[in-house]
Amino acid sequence: MNLEDYIRDIADFPKPGILFKDITPLLSNHDALVGCANKLADLSPKDIKVDKVIGIESRGFIIGAMIAERLQAGFVPVRKKGKLPYQVKSKDYGLEYGHDTLEIHVDAIGKGEKVLIHDDVLATGGTANAVCKLVEELGGEVVQCNFIMELDFLNGRDKLTSPVSALVTYE
Repeated sequence: MNLEDYIRDIADFPKPGILFKDITPLLSNHDALVGCANKLADLSPKDIKVDKVIGIESRGFIIGAMIAERLQAGFVPVRKKGKLPYQVKSKDYGLEYGHDTLEIHVDAIGKGEKVLIHDDVLATGGTANAVCKLVEELGGEVVQCNFIMELDFLNGRDKLTSPVSALVTYE
């Protein structure tokens, strides 16, 4: 199955000049969705037991939870500012089209826990880098960052110190 067949381009979203990679066709097709989750779980480190999978708001929640189930790990949502109900740790970060803040519950990651971070796309790396820092500040160890797709031309991988995997790369 070619996952690129289930990713469509949306011009000028969320603002002019941005070519958005839309995964909703992938999510709406059972075989593509399950195949994608299986492939991403298969990319996880084989020699390390992952304790937690983080899904980054919002598209990272869907497949991130599926990966966690396959790895027999817990699932942790990382959300935008003001969306989590308990005490949080926050991190500001830059996007290719602005700035934002991400939050995680202060008790979501235990000291020494092995964490896999998942999101739909690696672009400039700002979002994933912010999440890596949150995990480290809580005492966890990021063992991998995985993505459905990577926009290689934006060099986001360069901002990350953990191993990076992606199923689809756009150069």
